[in-house]
Amino acid sequence: MTEMKIALTTINDVKSFVDTVSRCDFGIDLSSGRYTVDGKSIMGIFSLDLSKPISLLAYTDDPAFAESMAPFAAE
Repeated sequence: MTEMKIALTTINDVKSFVDTVSRCDFGIDLSSGRYTVDGKSIMGIFSLDLSKPISLLAYTDDPAFAESMAPFAAE
């Protein structure tokens, strides 16, 4: 599994993130507080508190996936 914090601060960030993860053939969960949603669901993502970094949990160990998430990494 790959775990990291990401920041999706604009609508374009969310759209770009969903476009990227929709091509993945493994599950991705996003969590904010006690809420967890499917990372491939744009509506689910908008139900989270995006004003602060959110937790990403991807069910893969592929280093290429972690690299593809670099633009969204929380600093």
